[in-house]
Amino acid sequence: MKVKEFMISNVITAKPDDTLQDVMSLIVHKKIGGMPIVDDEGKLLGMVSDGDILRAIKPRERQIYDFFTFVIYEQKQELEQFLKELGEVSVIKIAKRNGLITVSPEDEMEKVLQLLAKHHFKKLPVVNEEKRVVGVISRGDVIRKIEQTILRQL
Repeated sequence: MKVKEFMISNVITAKPDDTLQDVMSLIVHKKIGGMPIVDDEGKLLGMVSDGDILRAIKPRERQIYDFFTFVIYEQKQELEQFLKELGEVSVIKIAKRNGLITVSPEDEMEKVLQLLAKHHFKKLPVVNEEKRVVGVISRGDVIRKIEQTILRQL
């Protein structure tokens, strides 16, 4: 079985200069857990997940930095003000950009299963030879397809 048989091809994507607020709105309204970030040609630049967003919005505690007696004191920031400021940040700043793992539409599903299990990913981008995003495949997609096509036939 090939990835193209399981993947979602109607991909919701973000642009690198979309704000975190824009992306959070998409995640909430489309009921998804993350999305690829693509350039104007559809080439993959990064991935952002709901987990990335949660880590980014985690309130900062007060911190003291000591760089060999040059001390910087950073006050604890109020959550509401912090979220307002963070909402305007470009999503590419919090997205995973390096070491992205992708699959091809022609890859076998065994590869996807191994990657999802090994790395605990929820979603993988599916890219073509030009590194353009042509789909995504998630754990839910795999389970749904197996249930619909294989288990029902037993």
